[in-house]
Amino acid sequence: MSLSMRLFAIMILYLMPATALPDSPPSDMKCPVLEATDSQARQSLMHYICFYSAGPGDPAHDAVRPDELPDGLAWTPAMGHDLVFSHTNSVYWVHLNVKNSGPAQDLWYLKLNYPLLDEVSFWQSGNGQYDRLKTGDQYPFKSRGIDYRYFLLPVTLAPGESRAITLRIRSSGALNVPLSFETPEQVIAQSNHLTLTHGLFYGALLVFAVFNILLFFSSGTVPYFYNAFYMAAMGLFMFSMGGFANQYFWPDSAGFANTSIPLALALCALSMTLFGRSFLEVEKQTVAENVLKALAWLCVGFLIFTVILPYNKTILLNTVLALTVISSLFFIAIVRWRQGYQPAMWYVLAWLIMLIGGLVYALAAFGYLADFLARESLMQVAVGGQVILLNYAMVQRWRLLNEKLLAVEHNARTDLEFKVHERTAQLRNTMRELEQANRQLATLSLNDALTGLHNRRHMDNILPELCAESRRTGQPFTLALIDADHFKVVNDTWGHSFGDTCLQLIAEILTGHVKRPRDIAIRFGGEEFALLLPGTDVEGALKVCQEILHEAATTSLTAPDGADASITLSAGVAALNYGEGQSDLFARADEALYQAKAGGRNRVIVSETIPAD
Repeated sequence: MSLSMRLFAIMILYLMPATALPDSPPSDMKCPVLEATDSQARQSLMHYICFYSAGPGDPAHDAVRPDELPDGLAWTPAMGHDLVFSHTNSVYWVHLNVKNSGPAQDLWYLKLNYPLLDEVSFWQSGNGQYDRLKTGDQYPFKSRGIDYRYFLLPVTLAPGESRAITLRIRSSGALNVPLSFETPEQVIAQSNHLTLTHGLFYGALLVFAVFNILLFFSSGTVPYFYNAFYMAAMGLFMFSMGGFANQYFWPDSAGFANTSIPLALALCALSMTLFGRSFLEVEKQTVAENVLKALAWLCVGFLIFTVILPYNKTILLNTVLALTVISSLFFIAIVRWRQGYQPAMWYVLAWLIMLIGGLVYALAAFGYLADFLARESLMQVAVGGQVILLNYAMVQRWRLLNEKLLAVEHNARTDLEFKVHERTAQLRNTMRELEQANRQLATLSLNDALTGLHNRRHMDNILPELCAESRRTGQPFTLALIDADHFKVVNDTWGHSFGDTCLQLIAEILTGHVKRPRDIAIRFGGEEFALLLPGTDVEGALKVCQEILHEAATTSLTAPDGADASITLSAGVAALNYGEGQSDLFARADEALYQAKAGGRNRVIVSETIPAD
């Protein structure tokens, strides 16, 4: 058996014992007299009630006073059953005989516990008195005489006094006549009990609605707004059905008292549809979404019809609409639950409760079930349970969304960490490549590309440091400038390519004789070279230069034309004097080189060294 069939069977079994249509007893029975002082008799009031249903065309239908009723009217005893009638055009007359056999005068109230009646007239007759109270939803609320949502008729009886009470009841909707005969203490006690119950119910609805609207404004999540809208609409509907709206909101607007009920019901249906569509996250372009869209527009249309059509039609249409919306949302939620949407489970339970409670309440409101007060309490319990489950479902939905957000955040963080690691590795590789390039660039910027020796830039950088170190430590520092003799003749005779070969030979000779780690060989011009010799005095520098010149002069090269060629070198040597700067040192070495050139070349000239004081 499917879930829907099981639900239908449960509701049928639940509703069958509650049906309260009176039996069909003999119509010639007279109404018994209720002893007002007997509490058990008062509790069995419906055994003392007689009623008469006057349909259109019946003389009693047009009668407006008890004395206008036809003689010999066939009153029907209620036989203990509540008077509950579905939609009808009949006028109902209700009769009760009551007597006070007590020793003192006392006060009782005949209470009609159903607020939604268009017209209710009370008559009391006895001992020459004839009182009338005419009230109902079609009259201002103050016409009831007592500021109470139900209809109260005060009955004061002297000792031994009897009274005949007659009611004329007419309504365009269903007709419930739940009567009770109570003492003032009982009326107050029950009123206090109901005030507490209704206060808790409507207070909880208000708190949940305000809480959801605050969540909407703080988070911008639309389902919170629709949930608040639904609870406000449901609260207004229950407030109107319970008679509170007529009592507190529009007591002087008799015409709107009835209209407010189907209007609030249509608002409930609209808010339920909007909330269900947003909460269940129904996918677009699906049958479920199309159904919910159609229901939403249908609710809007019914809202318009509510202010146009009469109450007896709109209340039926809007009730069917609300039950249709509840059923549709219930089955759509089941589908979403089966699709793996976990919050839908709580939504299904919420609407299951609402479906049962709403159906029972609708049957009671339309006169198919007795004891409207019990059905109203059941509806409040159903709405309360539904509100709690819906808000719990909202919490579960938020938790699910939060888990998805955390998962997305975790995946994003993992992906970001991977990308950062990847980018870091790429950056390290790039930095290594850049470092290698910088080293190569530094090498190219500080070394001569042809000979591999350091260049003039390196000499300009290192010479001031070596001079400063020599002055600071007192260690000698010698600079030797070496120049190839008649090098222009070599280039002009055999070309620059052979000249480059000669320069490379000179660089090899210099490198071969500059053996200490700190000694530096430099090419700082075309055929001009230099030796930076820290920690070496003039004699040591002179010896090195002589060896270099000797090797150069004794090394022969084969020229491009096959001839033997050789080159000679000239050198100028200068040691750093005390207090001397690098410019003066270089100038003295250059002057010594000039002297070597002028003195015949292929020789070394040492600049004069000034002894320290």
